[in-house]
Amino acid sequence: MNIQGQAALVTGGGSGLGEATARELARLGAKVAVLDLNMDNAQRVANDIGGMAVACNVSDADSMAQAIATAAAAHGPARILMQIAGIGSAKRVVGKDGNAAPLEDFAKVINVNLIDTYNAARLFAAACAKLEPMEDGARGVMVFTASVAAFDGQVGQQAYSASKAGVVGMTLPMARDLAQHGIRVCTIAPGLFKTPLMQTLPEPVQQSLAASIPFPARLGKPSEFAELAVHIVHNDHLNGEVIRLDGALRMAPR
Repeated sequence: MNIQGQAALVTGGGSGLGEATARELARLGAKVAVLDLNMDNAQRVANDIGGMAVACNVSDADSMAQAIATAAAAHGPARILMQIAGIGSAKRVVGKDGNAAPLEDFAKVINVNLIDTYNAARLFAAACAKLEPMEDGARGVMVFTASVAAFDGQVGQQAYSASKAGVVGMTLPMARDLAQHGIRVCTIAPGLFKTPLMQTLPEPVQQSLAASIPFPARLGKPSEFAELAVHIVHNDHLNGEVIRLDGALRMAPR
């Protein structure tokens, strides 16, 4: 798909991997809607790239539907969805106090990372399926964000790993489901990246994490995630695939 002139939605577009992806899409000529709960961040990015900021709480189905409608009213129906918003979690099943982990903590992560990815996908796909097909019958493309934790989660990452494994698990069946509509679906599973969240850690911790990556022995750059995300859009034969982007990293148990 040629990105030039296409309307694109980027959830979590106000910072980190989402911001980098929004900027790269705009550089290639897309009309980008930056969807984020933090409107200050979303507006900052939108102003920089000539896009639009849309308030969106991905954990609220109505908010997601309204955000898609708002973006479509300004840019036209989107053919590109970058689903990048998510949250992390680290909690042992049995805590140091001997008590079981709160169930609501697990449910929240599953809801935000997995159920809301599906929600964004179903709403986007329903609108996209109504568009006129382009070359080869293509109508649109979705890129989800998983994590290497989907494959080798660490101690305490039960909720996070399960949520991201769920995203991995629905990638192929969703691609098969939406093939009849000409909508492709792929997922990126990033490793350790230099995001704002990572940068809150002490520098020695960041350096230690970077050293655990075989090659290149550094944290990933958000721009590298963005480059892969837009390549998926460009490459029409990429479909139903989960791509690890991790410098050959395999996470240790802790």
